[in-house]
This record gives sequence, structure tokens and C-alpha cells, in this order.
Amino acid sequence: MNKKVLIIGAGVGGLTTAVRLLSRGYEVKIFEKEKTIGGKVNFIKKDDFCFDLTASILLTPENYKEVFDFSNKNYKDYLEFIRLDPIYRVNYYDGSSYDISSDLVKLTETIESISKEDSQGYLEFLSNSYRKYLIANKYFLQKSFQKATDFFNPNTLIKALEIRTFSNTYTYISKFIKNEKLRDYLCFLCLYVGISPYHGPNIYTLVPAISQLHGLWHLSGGMYSYIKALNKVVVELGGTIETSTNVNDIVISQGKAVGLNTSKGIEKGDIIVCNADFSYAMKELITNKKAKSKYTDEKISKMKYSCSTVIIYLALKKKYPQLLVHNLYLGENFKQNIDAPFKGQLPLKPSLYIYCPSRIDKSMAPKERECLNIMVRVPNLSFDHIKWNKQTIRLLRTRIFDAISKIKGLDDIEENIIYERYLTPNDLLTTFNSYNGAAFGLSHTLTQTNYFRPHIKSETVENLYFVGGSVQPGTGVSIVLQSSKLVAEEIMKVLAKSVL
Repeated sequence: MNKKVLIIGAGVGGLTTAVRLLSRGYEVKIFEKEKTIGGKVNFIKKDDFCFDLTASILLTPENYKEVFDFSNKNYKDYLEFIRLDPIYRVNYYDGSSYDISSDLVKLTETIESISKEDSQGYLEFLSNSYRKYLIANKYFLQKSFQKATDFFNPNTLIKALEIRTFSNTYTYISKFIKNEKLRDYLCFLCLYVGISPYHGPNIYTLVPAISQLHGLWHLSGGMYSYIKALNKVVVELGGTIETSTNVNDIVISQGKAVGLNTSKGIEKGDIIVCNADFSYAMKELITNKKAKSKYTDEKISKMKYSCSTVIIYLALKKKYPQLLVHNLYLGENFKQNIDAPFKGQLPLKPSLYIYCPSRIDKSMAPKERECLNIMVRVPNLSFDHIKWNKQTIRLLRTRIFDAISKIKGLDDIEENIIYERYLTPNDLLTTFNSYNGAAFGLSHTLTQTNYFRPHIKSETVENLYFVGGSVQPGTGVSIVLQSSKLVAEEIMKVLAKSVL
């Protein structure tokens, strides 16, 4: 008899785990509390404008394609990947602007135009950071450290020491690069995982290295087209997705997960996979104290969480050729303002990421129109002195538009707005159950990575698994796809043992 798998949450982790298990003969049913699937990888539709809700930067497309290969599907039947070059347009508060190309010849010319003496150091930085990535990918990102000996063994510990993660990102970058503009640009990219480049371990310099050497990509139709593709495959393979269905708690009997208590009744299953935010799940979905084990409510509250984000969505009535798909604005007093969210402060002179997919994708906005996502890092809700009311949003909006006005050709954006909407930490908390409204879940401190990060398989409850950004191996869509792969492998490994 086929094993029945129940999955909590139809985010990227839940959907890709479903595809993998369905393709191997499991019966799979997904429960999603929202009307639309996708979790934080979602969309906003307004007339003929379409906005990706959060995720917008597509790294390592092979991770996105692999789940289709695994299920004997041709990704080309579902998706169109478009390679971007340049990968970023970087704008500075002094009015200067540079395009960062994935072509190394063009890149070298750009780096030399900024700082000739740093051109060699920049390439050395890429080489060293890429080497870190290759080691991390082989020995850490593709492994589930379920037992202490999986991590605490000579081979793994030697590799951990080899990548030398102990210095912070800024210090590590400064070993290779002296120019402030180049250092700020690389530090900003390391915010991808929601940790300060001035305090977080330097392993996250792998983000600019991968971006540079593997390139960045755009999915035709935006990131939500990936969710649509996964949904189609789930249906084709015979899976079921129930939307508008809340999971109240995980049913545990005699140390085993045996079902879900949903808003539509009890659903029994052989295996439970939780794609809800890990901290939320441990506090709200697991009521048995023994099942919680070390993840008591007190421990959950004391763990370190990433920063949050505010996103402004703009529909504009004219085109802005000054923009690429991915744009950065690096503001004044860079360190002070980048560090502000991690100290419970709103940045006075914010640095911004501006996503403009309509530059190359006609499906995202009407002809001669533009759609923008403007993102800024802000404190998470553990800093409860900040109230995300209209006054706070208005204050931050003023600072953001003041920054945008310093980008050549964008000083008239406000007068060309057709539609404007916001996402705040409160939305991340209430809509997606993100603990503390953290945009990237549990922070990637050294004591919350690898073996020390929550495991994908429960240590106290049989047949209970976790997938998502707050469990191994970590945050970001590409890494969550890897998490899904590890979960599916663990489930199939257990079944294989039971057959023997």
C-alpha cells in the first residue's frame, strides 16, 4: 500500500517535496491556509500589472530544474529561463552608476573604471569565495546532519575549517578590496540571507560569487510562474492541494505523527511534512511538550532571527529605460544604515534593491508601463517599539523616495504612480506565520547553521519532517529547493529500510 504523505503549506518547499514523493509513488495531499498557493513566493495582480510578492532573484537555475528531472519531466514544457546581463545596475548616492556584467571581460573593464588597483583583488575575491561555495555545496548544503557524528567527524570538521567562516563578511571582503564602492556593493549582496555583513560569518560571500560566476536569471512571467509549474506537475502526478484550509495542530500518538487537525476535520496520514515556518510550527502546531523537545516556547523566543523587509509595489504610467531588471541604490553612511535594522532602527538613508521585471518581460505590465518592487531591510518585530502603522510607513516611504530621486532619471517616479501597495513585517507575521515577521526566518549565525540549525527530521516524533528556510540547510529559494531534496531522500530512505 502506498504511504500517505500530508504536507502543511504549499510554499516552494511543500510543493517540490510533493512533486518528488508523488513521482516515487507516494500519495500526497497538501493543506494551504491561503486562497493561493506559493507561500511567500506569491504574486499581486492589479489590472494588467503583475508583481512578484517577495522572491525575485533567481540564483543557480539548475536547482530549479532538478526537481523536474527527478520526476521525469522536461522543465522546458513548463518554464522559460532568461539569462540576464548585466546582472545588476548599481547606483550610488553621488550620482555614479555602474553595470555589473557576468562577462568577465566587461566586468574587468567596469572594476578598473572604479578602481584599477582593486581589479586583481576583486578577481581573487571571486575565486576564493567560489571555492568556499564548492566546498559548502558538497559537504554542507547537500547533507542533512541528523546525528552529531554526521557533522562532528574529522572529514567534515576539516572542511569547515578550510572555508574559514569566522571573520565577518566586511572584514573578509576588505582583505581583497580597498575601494569603498566595491566593498559596499558586495556587502549589500550578502544581505540576501538577512544577516548583517558587519557581524555575520563570511560564508555568505558565496552569494555575490555565485551571482557573478553563474549569472542571474529571470523566469518568463515572473517568479510565480515557478509555482504555477509546480502546481501543474503536482496535479499531473495525482497529488491534491486543499487551499483555504488551516492546520490547527499536528496529531501525535505514541510518539508518532499520525495526522493533521485541520479546519475541515481530522486527516490521517503515514508521514507529515511541515512547510510552515519552523518556529511558528513548534509553538503553535505541536502541543505535546515531549514532542517539542528542546524547542520549547522559551527557546524559540530566544533564538536569533533575520531582519525583516518592507516592499513598495508601484505600477507606473511610463517606461524607465534607466533601470535594468535588478538595480541597487547604495546610500550615504552605508554601514550605519545597513546595520540599523539589526539594532532595531529604521535606516535614515536607506540603501535599496529595485526590481523591474517589466524591462524585459511584457507579461508583467502593459505596453509603455512599468512595474517596480522597491525593497529595504527593516527590523523584525522583536523590536516592538516600532509600530507598523500608517505614520511609520509614511516616514519610511519619504526616506525611500528621497533616495530614489538621487538616481538619474527617476526623480519623477512619484508623479507617474498609478497604483501603490506595501508589504510590512506585520504582513509576514499574519499572512505567512513568519515568526517575529522575519523575512528570512532563523538568522544564519554560526550557532544556527549546519548541525546547529533545526533538523529536517524530528528527533522526538517519528514520521515528522520539516522543510523550509529555517531548517537545514538554510534560507533562500535555491536553498529551500535543496532542503526539499534532503527531506524526500530521508523519507525514501526510511521506507527502503522498512521494506528490508
